[in-house]
Amino acid sequence: MKFKALDLFCGAGGASMGLHRAGFDVTGVDINSQPRYPFKFEQGDALAYMMAEVLIHPTRPIPDFIWASPPCQKYTVAQNAAKNADAHPDLIPAVRKFLIASGIPFVIENVVGAPLNNPVMLCGLSFDTKVRRHRLFECSFGVLTPPCQCKGQDYFVIFGRECRNRRHGQPAGRKNKIAVGRAAMGIDWMTRGELSESIPPAYSEFIGRQAIEYLRRAA
Repeated sequence: MKFKALDLFCGAGGASMGLHRAGFDVTGVDINSQPRYPFKFEQGDALAYMMAEVLIHPTRPIPDFIWASPPCQKYTVAQNAAKNADAHPDLIPAVRKFLIASGIPFVIENVVGAPLNNPVMLCGLSFDTKVRRHRLFECSFGVLTPPCQCKGQDYFVIFGRECRNRRHGQPAGRKNKIAVGRAAMGIDWMTRGELSESIPPAYSEFIGRQAIEYLRRAA
């Protein structure tokens, strides 16, 4: 019997795919329609869903594990988004409060600079990807992480500024073809805009496998 994972703010499903590959039965929740999301999907406000379906009067099975990726625009250093940071909500404290109240093991994922508690960081170059894309993960259980592999490796920045050590005339930023971005991220179903907001599934698969081991030990 598979453990059930709930992916809040799931977007098009980058984290969900990794959790699926780790062995979870995944349900995603997002306020926006996600026509390319590959698993069970509930459209709605993630915090309202958490309150109604987990904390108060659940009508669906309670998840064994919760992954949450609140919007990152409040904290990102990306130039255009950073200029408008004050226009975006700071959802991390509310998300954390609900997750702790649930008593369910959880991970909160966000960009470098986000106010996470004792986060670990993953780098795409530590996995079989061609994007650096550093992300932070606040975990309610212990997680081992590989060292960052940025030094001495080539990578593509699929969206944004020029990539370091670019070779063979490869284009950078939005000039890259969508196929290049999909291959670099390990994602084959997303649009360019969806890729820009996703994490490589390798990240959540790596943490998800450790979450399953934690759940097995706890059981």
